[in-house]
Amino acid sequence: MSERTIVVVGATSGIGLELAKDIVARGDRVIITGRDQERADEVAASIGDRASAVALDISEPEAIAGRLSSVGRVHGLVLAAIERDANTVRDYDIARARRLVTLKLVGYTEVVHALLDRLDPSRATGIVLFGGRAKDAPYPGSTTVSTINGGVEGLVRTLALELAPVRVNAIHPGIIGDSPFWASKPEGVLDGYKGRTPGGELATMADIVDATQFLLRNQGVSGTSIYVDRGWRLT
Repeated sequence: MSERTIVVVGATSGIGLELAKDIVARGDRVIITGRDQERADEVAASIGDRASAVALDISEPEAIAGRLSSVGRVHGLVLAAIERDANTVRDYDIARARRLVTLKLVGYTEVVHALLDRLDPSRATGIVLFGGRAKDAPYPGSTTVSTINGGVEGLVRTLALELAPVRVNAIHPGIIGDSPFWASKPEGVLDGYKGRTPGGELATMADIVDATQFLLRNQGVSGTSIYVDRGWRLT
């Protein structure tokens, strides 16, 4: 069995949970995080004895180092924690905007900072940040989301330079048809989006998991952002 340990921030549901399951299925250990310790422990137990959990809210960056103090050597880190928010310029909510900016740009960075002394300093170690296609495919109300996902792209470049030989990359998912958020939409909502992809199908959670594993393991890729969206908007 592998002794690699991968930390997945934001893994009690959705894509993060599917990734955590896949990590264990491959023989690695996984440490998942969620805001509630009891819930995170339950999810870790459902994954198996090679999974453990830490309570962590990365929108509160001052507490991150303390929350992660029990984590040992880390061979991979995935920052998958996200929040969805519609916040238009005309009805701008400063508190909501500040929370999202803090969560992704400050929170992501502070997690890396807090774990830096435990990240195995080799090119076999991969860090993957989750952005999103809203950075270059905006929609009404996406002002903050589009901005921070663009910021993730810049963050990847500077982290890849500063942390080398550790590799840092980003995934920007499109509409993930079988994710809890999109799968729960009323019948017909996704049809228009499917029609904008070559082949008429949306990307899946399995596609995102596979791409994340690629970036965690492929030692020739760093400072790169990849889109996982089945070619959305090409047609």
